[in-house]
Amino acid sequence: MEIEYVSHLKFILQLLSVIYMTRIRQPIVSVLAHVDHGKTTLLDYVRRSRVASGEAGGITQHIGASEVPAKKIQEISGDLLKKFKVELKIPGLLFIDTPGHAAFDLLRKRGGLLSDIAILVIDINEGIKPQTEESINILKSYKTPFVIAANKIDRIGGWQVKKDAPFAGTFEIQTSGVQEMLDKKIYELIGALYERGINAERYDRVDDFTKTVSIIPTSAMTGEGVPDLIAILSGLAQKYLGSQLEVKENERGKGIILEVRPVKGLGMTIDAILYDGVMRAGDSIVIGHPEGAVKTKIKALLKTEPMKDIRAEKKFVPVKEVSAASGVKISAQGIDDVIAGVPFISIQGVSGLEDAEKEVQKEIDEVQITTDGEGVIVRADALGSLEALVKTLREKDIPIRRAQVGHVTKKEVLSLEEVKDEYRIIFAFNTPILPEADEAARAKKIPIFSSNIIYRLVEDYEDYVKAVEEKKRTSILGTIQRAAKLRLMPNFVFRQSKPAIGGFEMLGGILRQGADLMKVDANPIGSVHALQEKGENISEAKIGMQVAVSIDGPTIGRNLKEGDTLYTFLSKTEYHELRKQHELLSDNEINVLDEIRDMMIKKDKLWDVEG
Repeated sequence: MEIEYVSHLKFILQLLSVIYMTRIRQPIVSVLAHVDHGKTTLLDYVRRSRVASGEAGGITQHIGASEVPAKKIQEISGDLLKKFKVELKIPGLLFIDTPGHAAFDLLRKRGGLLSDIAILVIDINEGIKPQTEESINILKSYKTPFVIAANKIDRIGGWQVKKDAPFAGTFEIQTSGVQEMLDKKIYELIGALYERGINAERYDRVDDFTKTVSIIPTSAMTGEGVPDLIAILSGLAQKYLGSQLEVKENERGKGIILEVRPVKGLGMTIDAILYDGVMRAGDSIVIGHPEGAVKTKIKALLKTEPMKDIRAEKKFVPVKEVSAASGVKISAQGIDDVIAGVPFISIQGVSGLEDAEKEVQKEIDEVQITTDGEGVIVRADALGSLEALVKTLREKDIPIRRAQVGHVTKKEVLSLEEVKDEYRIIFAFNTPILPEADEAARAKKIPIFSSNIIYRLVEDYEDYVKAVEEKKRTSILGTIQRAAKLRLMPNFVFRQSKPAIGGFEMLGGILRQGADLMKVDANPIGSVHALQEKGENISEAKIGMQVAVSIDGPTIGRNLKEGDTLYTFLSKTEYHELRKQHELLSDNEINVLDEIRDMMIKKDKLWDVEG
């Protein structure tokens, strides 16, 4: 009886091991860089492809996904795997090539980032640039491990190329001067990274890879250092990601939509990354959407061949199932309105569809914002991009009225009519502005800031707010008295009184019609009735001008003499208001303002300049 029980138990354990069978998936590697620092060219070298040259302006326009199998890793790395004591167990590497920093935020999943590890490509000759900076902030924010490819070493003056060579092999053939130059550039980069909270070192000098970011000198054009990069990347991913790379074969599939586009013979298709579980042709699939989850069935799954980029490849192979992690093209009905960056879940049958729908929709709802309060409107092309922009705006303390995925509409423009000037703004991140929305915005003078780079949108906003504030201050200055200093020139008395008219030289500040005037003892003497220059009436006079001033009150020769200096008489309120707007005042007007303050205090010690 006991033998039968043991036998039965073994059978159950064997059955469970099949049901819950786990395997190691390939790590997902995102490649980031500032524009033209060579990330796509670097991937092209690994894949032996030419994606970079086919992109508009040489800049990646769509998110790419390509798989480099273990066999190719071994070919590229050569003996370095043994040298670095890496016993390759991962089936390969799944590379994600992102078009700029914002798309990196698109590649997110609940609780973190889709990428397991990243390569930050930096031009060794240019150093850290704006998009490099933002990439560093993103990697730190999501606590994503990464290595740095210090690229374009072949452009260092005097560099001798040794094609495809590991770094040690190419470094040793360089002259001492070139070696010193490379070391200098690397230490400059190390210093710049340290200032940004990153402890980094050239990879062959790193003692603890968990505490120090590895810098691998590379050339995407000649392949120098690329064997080291792939070997180090594989070793780090394999050693430190551990259980994160385990996949249960029976698990439902989870992934992120990269792009939706038509394919001849298939209709509308989805480019996606499956980051967990398994998905099969015929599975039900639930896709997140701002207006409610999309539910459909997978008609077909298509894969590219290894070393091919999903965005550039035109030939696809149909497969029955796909296991994580993998780039895959999905053919299904009812996906025309699906947007990039949203999560999806695939399920065998229909059981669990309701839970899946709630799960993907919760993630959508957490990112989108809809309120009736004051704030700007944000529109983005993808969920992750929206999240990235919302996060940035909140860090800048910019209130948000509405944040959604999709086009800019006329309705949104009109909803901002009664909002404060500094919030009458629409941010359009890499998303179209409908013609009627653009027309309404122009008519209502509502700015729409459109860009595919977050920091540019924020810079545009900050410049706009400064302009609005300056306009307000200028408007305030137009309603209050200005500080002015003027001198009655000898032999330029045109009328002695009622009103007194004389020729005055402007010594500083701005004089306007209606200004009250005082002498140097701070006693009022009269008010400006009119101003003329060369016989023409003018509204104000500035430093250096010689003008005829008509003054109600004084009599020239009695209480106002030739050569006397006059100032505008300011109240404490006018003085403080001018002081608040000091950024709009010229240096000479500020000097005149200070002289008026000193005169007023001398006359009346109770004249509270701080009150």
